[in-house]
Amino acid sequence: MGELVKVCRVSDLPDPGKAVFDVNGRMIAVFHVSGTFWAIDDVCTHDGGPLAEGELRGYTIICPRHGAQFDIRTGHAKTMPAVKGVTAHKVVVQGEDVYIEVNESA
Repeated sequence: MGELVKVCRVSDLPDPGKAVFDVNGRMIAVFHVSGTFWAIDDVCTHDGGPLAEGELRGYTIICPRHGAQFDIRTGHAKTMPAVKGVTAHKVVVQGEDVYIEVNESA
C-alpha cells in the first residue's frame, strides 16, 4: 500500500461536490457523489485542461475546454475528443478525514 495523504475533511466537500488538491506535487481532483469519494488526475488527456473546472453530472466530469467526458469512478474517457482515460486514485475515509493514495503506476 502506498502513502496515504490527507486532503480534506468529509465536511469540507459538499455532496455532490468537487475540489482540487496538490498531493505530493500532483494535482488531484476529488469528487463527493452520493456519499462516496472518488479521485482522478485533474488533467484532461485531450489537451491538458483542468477537469475539475468543468461541470459534474452524476459520476461524469465534463472538461470545460472541449467537452470531453470522464467517469470519476474509473477515470475512463467516455466521449471524444478524449480517447485516453485519466489516472484514478484510491480514496480512503477514516472518520472525518479524507485521504488519497496516489496511483504511481499510470
